Amino acid sequence: MDAHMMTQAAQAVGAIGLLGTGLGVVLGVAARYLSAPVDDRAEAVAAILPGSNCAQCGFAGCKQAAAAIVDGRAAPNCCPPGGASTAQRVAEMIGVRLAVDGSDATLPTVAWVDEARCIGCTRCIRKCGSDAIVGSIKQMHTVLPEACYACGLCEIECPTKAIVMKPVVPTLATWHWPKPTAPHRVAAG
Repeated sequence: MDAHMMTQAAQAVGAIGLLGTGLGVVLGVAARYLSAPVDDRAEAVAAILPGSNCAQCGFAGCKQAAAAIVDGRAAPNCCPPGGASTAQRVAEMIGVRLAVDGSDATLPTVAWVDEARCIGCTRCIRKCGSDAIVGSIKQMHTVLPEACYACGLCEIECPTKAIVMKPVVPTLATWHWPKPTAPHRVAAG
């Protein structure tokens, strides 16, 4: 290569580098001033939700439900598998007061298999979206409660009605101190 071609090549490389640097600066400034604000609370709420994407709340998944909760389109207690403890944590996260009535005080449920009625048909295993049911063909099945998100699809699918939804045994994560009752006053007499 002669010197003239090397000079032209160096100028071309320099021009492309200068053009790339200029476009990078323009894109950086545009990203800073033209970006939409991101609400980090939706990500934090999604992290609290079970993450099972069971759609019992009426949304396609937990991220959509979290965005709806933060936007005010859904209540903090819209997640049935999460139960009262999850609803309380979500309400505290977004800064709203959770109204507790009789329906919110129920414990979360999980699927439970009655061993005497299970015939091992594996219909429940095929319906379970969280792989919480273990077993094989013509063998008794069981449910891993830590993996079950209480969608109830296995209960509906079971031909022998061997699967029922039972409340989760309270743990430190699900137990709440009961609200105090009004004191009884004794009339002086």
